[in-house]
Formats: sequence, C-alpha cells, structure tokens
Amino acid sequence: MNIWLLAAGGLSVINTLLHIFAGGPSVARPLLEARDLSAEVRYVNYYCWHLVSINLAAVAALFLWAAWSGEAEIATIIATGLATAYATWGLSLPILNGQRYKDIPQGFLFVPVALLGLAGLML
Repeated sequence: MNIWLLAAGGLSVINTLLHIFAGGPSVARPLLEARDLSAEVRYVNYYCWHLVSINLAAVAALFLWAAWSGEAEIATIIATGLATAYATWGLSLPILNGQRYKDIPQGFLFVPVALLGLAGLML
C-alpha cells in the first residue's frame, strides 16, 4: 500500500465532504435562493455544483484505488494532475481578479493533495 496516495485520498475525501456539507449551505443554497438571478443561471450553476461534487469524489476514489492496488499509476497521474490544476487555478484566481484569499481559500485545500500525489508517484 502506498501511504502517500492513501493520505492524498484521505484528504480528497475530506475536501469532498467539506464541499458538500460546508459549501452546500453557504454557497449552493444561497445560489438557489438568489431571485435576482434567472432560473436558468441558478439551475445551471447548481448543476455545475453537483459536477464538482462528483469530480472531487472521483479524485478521492482514484487516489484510494491507486493506494490500495499498487498498480494504478495512471489513476495517480490523473488525480495528481487534477489536484494540481485545482490548486493552481484556486491560488491564481484571487490574484487575477483582485479578490482576497480570505473570500476564496479553496485553492489551498488542493496543495497538500497535489504534493502527496506527487510524492506517491516518485517515492
């Protein structure tokens, strides 16, 4: 068993649960209740919310599968690439848009996941 990938998978599970159970009430629910947005905008964004939930769960599953199987290098590469992309975008977005990390800190959640995935590939 690859302990680095197991840790990446565990953190990915935590990120998924944070997204669903902390982000849902603070982001998804207010989005649905925002009557100043059209129904189309609300529901398309809500659909995207669920796509992110599925994607985060898939990344966790890829890491955990790779950790236990020991033979799923492509799963590790995909999951590490996605975590790296999420971290890069999440850390770049506030800078590009003049936002504060206090308001959009999600990118930081993926840095340790990406580093653990990289360690799992290399060690």
